[in-house]
Amino acid sequence: MNENQDKENMSYDDYKVAQKENKGKRKISKGLIIFLVVVVAVVLLGVSCNRTINNIMGGVSQTDSSIDFSDDYIAVISVEGTIADSSSSILETETYNHQFTMDAIDDIIDDNDNKGLIIQVNSPGGSVYTSDELYLKILEYKETGRPVYSAMGSMAASGGYYISAPADKIIANRNCWTGSIGVKIGTIYDATELLKNIGIKTETITSGDNKNMGSYYEEMTEEQEDIFQGLVDEAYEQFVGIVADGRNMTVDQVKVLADGRIYTAKQALENGLIDEIGDYEYAINMMKSDNSLETCDVKYLFPEEETDIFSFLTGSALFNSTSLASEYKEIMDVVGNSESFTVTYMSNVIK
Repeated sequence: MNENQDKENMSYDDYKVAQKENKGKRKISKGLIIFLVVVVAVVLLGVSCNRTINNIMGGVSQTDSSIDFSDDYIAVISVEGTIADSSSSILETETYNHQFTMDAIDDIIDDNDNKGLIIQVNSPGGSVYTSDELYLKILEYKETGRPVYSAMGSMAASGGYYISAPADKIIANRNCWTGSIGVKIGTIYDATELLKNIGIKTETITSGDNKNMGSYYEEMTEEQEDIFQGLVDEAYEQFVGIVADGRNMTVDQVKVLADGRIYTAKQALENGLIDEIGDYEYAINMMKSDNSLETCDVKYLFPEEETDIFSFLTGSALFNSTSLASEYKEIMDVVGNSESFTVTYMSNVIK
C-alpha cells in the first residue's frame, strides 16, 4: 500500500493529525542535527585554535613522538604546580604534566640540535616517587654532557628543590621561597573518641596487628608510629643525600639546613642552596654566556591542551561556583587523607 492509498483510507481529521506529527518529528530531527553540527564545529575550531597558538608559541604537543628543531636551541620545560603523576580530583587546578615532561626530556636527549636544558620551577613539591622519577630523568639528560640550569620562580620548595638539586646552576627569583628540605606523610586522623561519644563501634578483621594502621577509627600504637616514622626517615635521608651530591656539601652540612624550613632567595644563597639571584631572563643569558651558546634559539616545550566534547559541554558549567569547588575539594581532601598515607616532599607553606 502506497502513501496515497494510506491517505485515502484515513479520515481527514486523522490525516491532519498525522501531518502535524510528521512535521514535529522533522523539526526535532533538523534541530538535533543543527545542534550536533554546531557543537562539532565549535570543538573542532577550539582544537584547531589550540594547535595553531601552540605552533606559533613553539609548543610541543603531548602526543608528538619526537622533538626536532632545525637550529641549535636551549630547551625550556616548566614544572608548575604539584609534582604528581596525575590530578587527584577533577577540580584540581595544577598544571604539571608528568608524562609529557618525562617524554620531552627523552626526546631532547636524542636531539643533537639541543644544547642545553632550563627547568622552570614553580612548585611546592610533590610525591616522593614522582619527584625522584623526574630527578633521575634530569640526571639521565646530564649524561649527554649538556648543561642543566634550574630557574626558580615564586616557589621551589621541597620536591621543587629536590629536582633542582642536580642542576649545574640554580638561579632563584629574588622573591622566591625555596628549601623546605624534608618529608611528610599524609595527615592521620584519630576519630575514635568522636565515634565513641556518638555510640558507633567498629570492627575490622585483619591478618596482622599493623594491617589497619593509620585508620581514623583505631588508635595508633607506638609500634605503628615507629613504622610510619621509618618511612619518613628513609625518604629524608635520600633527600639529604641528593642535596649533598648536587651542592657539593657534606650530609652533616645539609642536615643543619634540612629541618623543613623555607628560605628566601637571599638566605638560600648565603647557605649555598642556590648559585645566583635573578629572574628568568637572567637564567637564560647566564646559560648562554657560561656555555658559549649565544647564537642558540630558546624553545619552550609544553603540552598541548586537550579539548574534548565533554569538557566543552560541561567543564565550565559543572563546577562554575568557586565556593562549591572549594568546599568539595576540602571534603575530598579530608576523606582522602583519612585513608591515604603518601610520603611526600611537599611544603605546607605555600604562597
